[in-house]
Amino acid sequence: MVVARTGRFAPSTTGEAHPGTLLSALLVWLDMRSRDGRVLLRLEDLDITRVKPAWSKQLVEACAFLGLDWDAVVTQSDRRAAHEAALDRLADAGRLYACTCSRARRSGGRPAATAAGGPAPPDNRRRAPDGGWAYDNTCRAQVVAEWRTAAGAIRCRLPDERVVLVDDGGLELSQTPAYEMGDPVVRRRDGVIAYQLAVVVDDADAAITDIVRGRDIAPSTATQVLLQRLLGLPTPHYRHHFLILERAEGDKLAKLHGSMPFSKLRVDYPDGAALCGKLAQLAGLRDTAAPCTPRELVADFDWARVTATDVVWR
Repeated sequence: MVVARTGRFAPSTTGEAHPGTLLSALLVWLDMRSRDGRVLLRLEDLDITRVKPAWSKQLVEACAFLGLDWDAVVTQSDRRAAHEAALDRLADAGRLYACTCSRARRSGGRPAATAAGGPAPPDNRRRAPDGGWAYDNTCRAQVVAEWRTAAGAIRCRLPDERVVLVDDGGLELSQTPAYEMGDPVVRRRDGVIAYQLAVVVDDADAAITDIVRGRDIAPSTATQVLLQRLLGLPTPHYRHHFLILERAEGDKLAKLHGSMPFSKLRVDYPDGAALCGKLAQLAGLRDTAAPCTPRELVADFDWARVTATDVVWR
């Protein structure tokens, strides 16, 4: 039996859309439409300290401006019951624990000097694959059965096993997440369901078969695979695409974000076809930035034509 392909574009609604956001949306859309698959838009709005309804609205408008359509639109904050059910399953399995580490400890801060005034203990910090600090699973003994009333952040104890995985573009994703990243937070101190858990649950419930996203998220993949296994959920196909960068100071390159918001793009590009042409050229799908629509790119779309290296927005 042939399984219908289903993809998703899942932006965080914590700021304005920007070229990197829309590039990802375009590639997700082309990947599915070129294979007669379904594609949905999921607005990831769980971070109550940063999201704004206006940004969710703008993301929908930006995608429409570019010429993208969706088979369904999902608002992640509407899915709290499903996220809580997954936490209950992990709690029943004895996998959840309360993390009471200080911010400095959680972020790999240097231990303080001893009470006797002696030197600080050795600094055993480890850099994680995503560039942050690996959590050392200090609080694993603080298992909680009822996570709803537990103080502090809630983490999930991952199996201490290696995930062997290469994505569909050949990117090596193999990792031992419990050591290299540390056990993930699944419910934050402020009660917000954390990204790692929510994305795994939402992908499974939407029957997502193919995940296309930026290469900056690749280090999270192995952690998500282990959460899928703990919850008995299928593992989709993954592909991580190139990033659009900006030249910040001198030769320093950074991920393009706030410096090119959608409100400015609307001024610089008279219509969606002009912006689509620019993104298609950056992706290697067209030789020039001549205006085009996403529909015009479907017939010739092939991942072999998409650039593999990050590009600077010019």
